[in-house]
Amino acid sequence: MKKSNFFAFISRMKYINRWGLMRNIKDENVSEHSLDVAVIAHALAVIQKRRLDMDVNPEKTVLYAIYHDASEIFTGDMPTPVKYFNTVIKTAYKDVELAASRRLLKLLPEDFYSDYEGILIPREDEKEIWKTIKAADKISAYIKCIEEEKSGNKEFLKAKQTILKDLISMDREDVNIFMSDFMDGYELTLDEME
Repeated sequence: MKKSNFFAFISRMKYINRWGLMRNIKDENVSEHSLDVAVIAHALAVIQKRRLDMDVNPEKTVLYAIYHDASEIFTGDMPTPVKYFNTVIKTAYKDVELAASRRLLKLLPEDFYSDYEGILIPREDEKEIWKTIKAADKISAYIKCIEEEKSGNKEFLKAKQTILKDLISMDREDVNIFMSDFMDGYELTLDEME
């Protein structure tokens, strides 16, 4: 059996910092971010299942969310203003992400490929899962802005406004429910949450 460095690479997500162009009170790495997105994506999938009567698999959603930024092990975290500057850059970066994901997949033993391929490389028939993860990713970014603002950092004010507009423009009932039912808690101090 061939030895694999796949999981050693995955563990390096903790060394890749996010928000590279912004002054952060608290640095956030891709590993921390992936956990936050996984928790939120799971919540969105549960909302879809329990409140919106949709046929979804919350467990599969959370699994995919854990690995949603794994390609950044090879690409690093590209700042949003750069990544989405224009369609040429956006398309090129998507191609780079896909190549990085394929490179990760090839690090696994061949008998693992079928278990990880859909997790690392989005499939057309699972686009709804990926839309949920994208929404969770936006919510996570919005929460990061709230946390920085609570710590006195005004650097994230514009990003917070932009991300909120993006969340509203998604026009997703699961996102609206999450924002309505759970977002206020992020504005509170620990003592206020009791």
